[in-house]
Amino acid sequence: MEKRDIIYNFEYDRKLKVCFIGAGGHSFRNVYPTFQYAPVDLLAICDMNGERAEIYAKQFGAKAVYTDYREMLEKEKPEAVFIVTAYTTDGRVQATDIALEALRLGIHVWMEKPTAASVEEIEQLICTSREHNRYVMTGLKKMFFPAIAKVKDIISQPEFGTPSSLYIRYPQNIPPLADRKDLRNLIGFLDHIYHPAAIIHYLMGKVATMSFESEPFNGGSVTNFKFASGAVGTMHMTAGISGSSPLERLEVVGNGCNVVVENGVNLTYYRKASRGGYGRSSSYLVDDESAPLHWEPEFSLGQLYNKNIFLLGYAPEVIHFCERILAGQAPEKGTLEDALEIMKLFEAYRNTPEGEKAVINAN
Repeated sequence: MEKRDIIYNFEYDRKLKVCFIGAGGHSFRNVYPTFQYAPVDLLAICDMNGERAEIYAKQFGAKAVYTDYREMLEKEKPEAVFIVTAYTTDGRVQATDIALEALRLGIHVWMEKPTAASVEEIEQLICTSREHNRYVMTGLKKMFFPAIAKVKDIISQPEFGTPSSLYIRYPQNIPPLADRKDLRNLIGFLDHIYHPAAIIHYLMGKVATMSFESEPFNGGSVTNFKFASGAVGTMHMTAGISGSSPLERLEVVGNGCNVVVENGVNLTYYRKASRGGYGRSSSYLVDDESAPLHWEPEFSLGQLYNKNIFLLGYAPEVIHFCERILAGQAPEKGTLEDALEIMKLFEAYRNTPEGEKAVINAN
C-alpha cells in the first residue's frame, strides 16, 4: 500500500488544466476541497445556477463561470473535466452523456459515481474512450479508503493465503421486483450500490453468480456471491438500522487469517495463531509474533490523515486521477472496467427475482 507525504497544490511544478461541471452540496463538501492537495489549475466552473457558480468560483479560485458546459469546454479547452451532477427525469445519470461529449472533444473525464445507469452505457463510454484515446475515472472512493487499501495489501500477501470468503454490510434497501422496472424507483439503489460493490470487486475480483432474498419490512436483503476465483461472499444490506449506528463492516477470510474493518476506519488483522489445546489452554493471549495487528486513526492532531476527505478517499482518488493523467497513464482504480462490473451487478439486482441465481460473468 502506498504511503506518502502529500504535496500541496501550490508546490506542484505542473498542474492539470481542468473545468468543473456542477456546483452542488456534495461537490462543495467533498470534491472541490481536494484540489488543495492535487495538481489542479481550475480554469472554470459551470452550473445552471449562474449565481451559485459565481460563489463557488470565488471560494475555490476558478477564473471563469459558465451556465452552459458546452460553451465552457469549447472556450476553455481543458485537459480534463470534473463532473458532479444529478439524474435526469427518467432516472438516468446526467454525467454519462456529458462524459461522452467531453471524450469526443479530446478531454479526459473524472466523474462522480454512478458512471451510468446500464451496462450498455458503460460499454459506449469504453468504446468512446478508446476511440479518442482519453481516460475516464469514476469516483469509487471506497477503493481509496486507507483502511480498504490496507486490506487489499494484506490479502495480497502470501502469508494471508487465497482470499476464500467475504462478508460486507451496507445499509440500503431494494424495491420489490415490479417497482424495479422503472429506473426512477432505483435512483437511491443505483447511487449507493457503487460503494459496497466497489469494495467487493476491488478485493475479490469478478462476481460469477449471485442470488438474494429480501425482507418486506424495510427492504433489507442478504446476497450470496460466487466469485470467478472460486471464493464465496455475502452482502447484508441492513435497511432499517438506527441512524446512530455505524454503517459498514467488512471481513475477508484467507487461510488461517482474517482481516476486519469496522466503521470504515478501524482495521484489525488477525494473523495465523494457535488457540492452544482445547480444555487445556489457560490464556487467550497468543505469542507477540502472531498477535492481531490493529490500526485506527487519532483525532487530536491537525493532520491530513484524520480529515474527512482523506479518511473517505476523496483526496486520494482525485490526486490519483490528476497525477496519472499528467503522466500520460490510465488510472489504475475507478476505471470504466471497474464500473462495468458494478453495473453488471446492478442489472442483476434490477432484473433477477428473489431466490433465483443470476450469472454475472460466465466461465
